[in-house]
Amino acid sequence: MSESPVVLLEERATADGRVLAIATLNSERSLNSLSLDMITVLLPALQRWAEDDRVVAVFLQGAGDKAFCAGGDVRRICLAVRENGIDDPYAQEFFTQEYKLDYLIHVFPKPVIVWGQGIVMGGGIGLMSGASHRIVTETSRLAMPEITIGLYPDVGGSYFLARVKNRLGLFIGMTGVHLNAADALHIGLADHAVASARREAVLGSLCAEPWATEAQACSRQVSAVLAREQQPELKLSEIAAREALLNARAGSDDLAVLYAALTAPAPDDAWLDRTAASLAKGSPTSAVLIHRQWQRGSHMTLADVFREELTLSVQCARHPDFIEGVRALLVDKDNAPHWQPAVLAEVSESWIAGHYAEPWSGAHPLAAL
Repeated sequence: MSESPVVLLEERATADGRVLAIATLNSERSLNSLSLDMITVLLPALQRWAEDDRVVAVFLQGAGDKAFCAGGDVRRICLAVRENGIDDPYAQEFFTQEYKLDYLIHVFPKPVIVWGQGIVMGGGIGLMSGASHRIVTETSRLAMPEITIGLYPDVGGSYFLARVKNRLGLFIGMTGVHLNAADALHIGLADHAVASARREAVLGSLCAEPWATEAQACSRQVSAVLAREQQPELKLSEIAAREALLNARAGSDDLAVLYAALTAPAPDDAWLDRTAASLAKGSPTSAVLIHRQWQRGSHMTLADVFREELTLSVQCARHPDFIEGVRALLVDKDNAPHWQPAVLAEVSESWIAGHYAEPWSGAHPLAAL
């Protein structure tokens, strides 16, 4: 019996004779974690749909109810490096193709609708963040938890977290905090909330539309369809309830002061205390990279961000913390990573500079963005 396709592609007819393109990440067992095999299906499909005049919009979803996408398949990178050493090409190939896909979603010439139900983390947020219409439901749980695996919020996170109002993006990136649907709406990582049970109804409404011929008009039609949906009852935003406190806690530009503030225990606030513990247990090298990328990302174009992130991500796979963090969390699952360096004060400038050195010769793999 043949295996199911890793991505299901469908072109569903609309009432006016055109089509709504639907792509479904189809790996429920892995919570639809984004693999290179998925990317090699999705990227050419999106490129084809961008040029196809019959396609009015793209709807991107995950199979099942538990997750849209729980992140990139970093476990495969860890295993490749452990087996073949730091020169194994898989990490560069994976990140190159992932960032091409993410960038295409950001600049796609037609509406891209992402159904962000359930778990949306890391690489899932990379797929979602650039979409024109980002939907959360009452079950949505979002995070950029790379601090826990020795990475940093990539997939464009250097760009969009730097543009979250005030210093909330810095807080989110440094602590890897989990966000509920109301949090995502509050900080601008989502646009619409729809009840999880309404997915097929929304698809039906989109297919029933008499679609315009111009992309901006189609985008307004998608917004109108989603606005007609009754908003589900959501848990209150934890971020909004503490916004002033979080901005103050993340207020210093001095990394040592910032780190001390963000890791300070909060015994009277269990939610905030968990964020402090997450950063304190995370990679010190990641903390430096996250802080630096948040500072740099606000002054860079999206294309330049992805180019710099590719350098960083490939270098992270050549440095110890990323492989060690993935090993501890996802491979051996002992939850006991041994960070190198072990404390923030030991992370030298030369160590960080090595993460920004391009690991290839010749043209940048993302030069054409």
